Amino acid sequence: MTAPEIAVIDYGGGNVGSLLAALERRGARFTLTEDPHDVERAGAAILPGDGAFGATVDALRERGLDGAVRTTIAAGRPFLGICVGMQVLFDSSDEHGGAQGLRILPGEVRRFTHAPRVPHMGWNDLVIERTHPFVDGITSGAWAYFLHSYRVTASDATVASCDYGERFAAIVARDNVMATQFHPEKSRVSGARLLDNFLRIAAAS
Repeated sequence: MTAPEIAVIDYGGGNVGSLLAALERRGARFTLTEDPHDVERAGAAILPGDGAFGATVDALRERGLDGAVRTTIAAGRPFLGICVGMQVLFDSSDEHGGAQGLRILPGEVRRFTHAPRVPHMGWNDLVIERTHPFVDGITSGAWAYFLHSYRVTASDATVASCDYGERFAAIVARDNVMATQFHPEKSRVSGARLLDNFLRIAAAS
């Protein structure tokens, strides 16, 4: 069996329809899988997210997908986390009493404390903080679509931030690990560019 070029990780939660459609429009070679061996064999992986931090981490661990994520990242293969799929890469979250994350990136996920309204839902603009191939062609002022109540306030992996009553990490990247707090598949022009960038990085790896 030929390994998929990109494994879209299915942990039993998350609304992946829009993401899969966006990948199909780009002619990407991918498979939606809950098999950790598929993830480990793939050339790149995407972890979409929709739901609670702790439940997502538990579902990944129950399926052995947490280990597959670590293996993929340790091997230097491109990895993209989206929304909660970004948050679980960090150390911990205080959502629903607290939970430990995958500890791929240093930092903590905390509920908004100074936001005008929670959840943060809708369009907001990005501030590019540093360069990375993932954000090629994205400039400060680009718009992205958010839907979340928790955020990472500070991380040395922050590539782009957003202000919603308080500054938080909107895009993080370190080496082969890339992630967005927002949904690129729903973020029109800027989201399309990010997905294109990820696919280009994956194709070159």
